[in-house]
Amino acid sequence: MTTNPPRPKPRRPVPNDSENAIDKPYALVPFPPKAPQLKHPVGHDRYRKDRLHGKLVLKLTVKTAVHVSTGIVAMGSDVGDRIPLIKTMAQGRQRQLTIPGSSLKGVVRSAFEAITNSTLAVVSGKYKQDMPQNRLPCRNKEKLCPASLVFGAMDWQGLIHFTDATCETAKSATGFMPSLYRPRPDERRAYFQQGKAVGRKFYYNAVKAVSGGDRGIPVQQAGTEFVFKTDLQFSNLSQAELGTLLIVLGQDAKYPMALKVGGGKPIGMGTMTVAIKAVETPHSLKERYTQYAIPDSNQLIDNALKRFVDDAIAAAHRSLVEKPQLEALADILKWPTDRTAPEGMY
Repeated sequence: MTTNPPRPKPRRPVPNDSENAIDKPYALVPFPPKAPQLKHPVGHDRYRKDRLHGKLVLKLTVKTAVHVSTGIVAMGSDVGDRIPLIKTMAQGRQRQLTIPGSSLKGVVRSAFEAITNSTLAVVSGKYKQDMPQNRLPCRNKEKLCPASLVFGAMDWQGLIHFTDATCETAKSATGFMPSLYRPRPDERRAYFQQGKAVGRKFYYNAVKAVSGGDRGIPVQQAGTEFVFKTDLQFSNLSQAELGTLLIVLGQDAKYPMALKVGGGKPIGMGTMTVAIKAVETPHSLKERYTQYAIPDSNQLIDNALKRFVDDAIAAAHRSLVEKPQLEALADILKWPTDRTAPEGMY
């Protein structure tokens, strides 16, 4: 008795290699060809005289609606809205919208990793075997990549800290987000070369976000031109490390970029520009810890601030930033932009 062989399962079509990345709302920043150079961390035992310490005072301006979800769906009346049910965004005591400092840190770290020769911060178990071995997260706290030295790694606390960003406006806006597609890296050749991932994925900034209209998911959000304030505190950073942070924050005039924060990135949401309002550095670290009264800080503004920023960015270009990767990322995150987000399937 003969039996027919089982019919193979149908496969989804895979786009060919000539596919234009512009058709997608994202692009990949390739990994540098050389393996990351791992270094011993500077440590937290003391403030080093050859390193920089202080605080960046930041102003973040929303350019396309921002929604950082709490994961909670609440009654609209609880957040001051007429919508029956709404996906919420964190609020402070005065009902001001809040972006957790950890969210900002994650966004900035991703970009910092991309433009330096760094490993990935996190790789899910599903795709671990698809990653180049030298891009897997740092596990030895004695040997860390450039991003891990600044942001932290397993058993190693980083050198920077973002405070939660609070909105100057007490009232939130309501948007309607369309249903989004899940990532499908296995169905697109551009993700892999010889069976290994080729780079990091970033979504383009777009001139405006796509609305889901009557069929969209109601979300509490920060509307266009809402302003947030936050601080970035740093200690024991080299000038090049601080300069790389400033490039990621869009302060390099040759590579103007905006951050992508929160949900809805494929439909153009989450674009925020950053302005450095001041840099505060302590006059004397010794006095800070040997006196009851906290000494005044040295605050750099205007021309002094510009010189400080320009010098740090120049140092970053000399010794830390990978130019091809920076150019690729700056093309994706450039602001202003004329790109539009896809309104249908992509």
